[in-house]
Amino acid sequence: MATAGKVLLAHTGVYLHTTLRGKLRVWERELDRVGLRGDEQLLDLGCGRGAMLIEAAKRLPTGRAVGVDLWSTTDQSGNRPQVTLANAAAAGVADRVEVHTADMTALPFSDASFDVVTSALAIHNIPTSGGRYRAVDEAMRVLRPGGQLIIADFWPMARKYAAHIGRGTLRGLAPEYWYGGPWFGITLLHAVKEH
Repeated sequence: MATAGKVLLAHTGVYLHTTLRGKLRVWERELDRVGLRGDEQLLDLGCGRGAMLIEAAKRLPTGRAVGVDLWSTTDQSGNRPQVTLANAAAAGVADRVEVHTADMTALPFSDASFDVVTSALAIHNIPTSGGRYRAVDEAMRVLRPGGQLIIADFWPMARKYAAHIGRGTLRGLAPEYWYGGPWFGITLLHAVKEH
């Protein structure tokens, strides 16, 4: 019983670290790796309260960070567009952030509208594999040629997205992006749209 308690305590500690700080550090690092010039148009699928969206906006002084979400509170409490916009204002980037209520399987944007499309643990919430693949297809559709797709999701999902689009590299983001342990580790898919 004592061992089970220690395992649960360790699991909880790792989960809290990831939720409160680890995932933010990972996104700071990953956004720096993208090599943004600062004038890009970036789309974040399933932006929620805007943690990744705001990190992106900080790197886009003359660009735009656009977030889409269905604003479900099932996956994230307090998930409302007003909360995301208030968080952007508190971070000093409200002038570079916009949010839309939209389904990522049918994005309301023209082809080749964005330089970068990101998603952090959102696509796996779509209940069917066909829907998840439509979301990835939509992400590729709205990317400009040479644009970058960056998806963080659980390993089996990220691997399937890469196989579906037939390109991209996969890299584990452990341990800062573990949700309790390596069995809930997050993998990053990075793909570039062909010209």
